[in-house]
Amino acid sequence: MSLFRLFKPRPVQESPVLARIPAGERVYAIGDIHGCDDLFADLLAKIVADNANREPARTTLVLLGDLVDRGPQSAAVVQRAIGLGAPFDAVRLLIGNHEECFLAALSGDRSRVRYFFRIGGDTTIRSYWGDDESYDSACFDELAEGLAARVPPEHIDFIRRGEDMIRIGDYVFVHAGVRPGTTLERQRRSDLRWIREDFLNSEGGWPGTVVHGHTITEAVDFGANRIGIDTGAYASGTLTAIGLSGAEQWFLST
Repeated sequence: MSLFRLFKPRPVQESPVLARIPAGERVYAIGDIHGCDDLFADLLAKIVADNANREPARTTLVLLGDLVDRGPQSAAVVQRAIGLGAPFDAVRLLIGNHEECFLAALSGDRSRVRYFFRIGGDTTIRSYWGDDESYDSACFDELAEGLAARVPPEHIDFIRRGEDMIRIGDYVFVHAGVRPGTTLERQRRSDLRWIREDFLNSEGGWPGTVVHGHTITEAVDFGANRIGIDTGAYASGTLTAIGLSGAEQWFLST
């Protein structure tokens, strides 16, 4: 079964709300990277070139979460994210559901590590293990016990310092979505990281436009007061970013 048959295709529409970024600022947001460091590097180069061709502005890069799992280069993705600097004036990370499960697995708890495996965390552990032969011969308990020692402390700190919601101008950046009927101030962390259909099928009603990842679509997904940019990089080869300045929206992809 193809990846996109698992997720209902959604038609691309015009954004229904004219949201704005404050004057003098520019924002780029990148969808779920999922261990695809080559695509991450490619898209960053496109963003840097795009930014250089525009008027000077304070530039923020938002990573929408799910840096890790499924793809083969999770450790390299996190290392690249940590090292980001100019031309970005700020780099901000949202914690996705896969980062949540990664941090939980670092406890060594067998049930949490087993769940991490189920959602694609085996590739993350392999990327940090550093020795395929040792990884392939290790039993599950050895993998669970040895993981934390192989993840650099600066990687753990970087992920733990991630945010659950970022608001810039009329835009709200979250990993998964928001709970309809609940104010932004009262959103639950679990919804911001995990929600799917209740958010995707809602009629909007929250202030501003939500930019999110988490749910894979074949192209940029416009819904009621929301824009989804998870285009399934690890399976499709397409990693997508949105650029925002004033009332303008544009998209870059690998």
